[in-house]
Amino acid sequence: MAYEDRIPVDLTGGCQCGAVRYRASERNDNAHICHCRMCQKAMGNYFAPLVSVDRRAFTWTRGAPARFRSSANVDRGFCSACGTPLFYDDVTSTHISITLGSLDHPELVPPVTLDGTQGVMPFFATLHQLPDTGVTGDDDPDWAAAIAASNRQHPDHDTDDWPPVHRPG
Repeated sequence: MAYEDRIPVDLTGGCQCGAVRYRASERNDNAHICHCRMCQKAMGNYFAPLVSVDRRAFTWTRGAPARFRSSANVDRGFCSACGTPLFYDDVTSTHISITLGSLDHPELVPPVTLDGTQGVMPFFATLHQLPDTGVTGDDDPDWAAAIAASNRQHPDHDTDDWPPVHRPG
């Protein structure tokens, strides 16, 4: 990746439970969605949204991820406590690719390409045509209140201490 393709940023992110957190001071201009079957399996989803970060600009700030060697040179990283997929790591490379969904602000890193398109699901191009049912947790105030009272999801920012103390309601 050329130097001019590196974008200075202050990206933070981590897993759903907050046991693993990271920070990146720059990213490459290659945010993408990979549709290959290996990425689908690693994410448990139809695709993997990723962006690469130079290893020198990346650090784990809380905890350490678990790793699974999915092929000869590639580790897939995730939180061993909650299972959140966190990265794709070609261990022979100078960068690590972090999952866009694990960022505190994924809206700041829009994908610019599609990769691994041999694995695209045949219905993917029509997903935007699905009806929006409008159903949210807010439609059932008791359910929304129960979720809010027991929420253990880490907030989208760094915290000094985690997890918070939860007391039965």
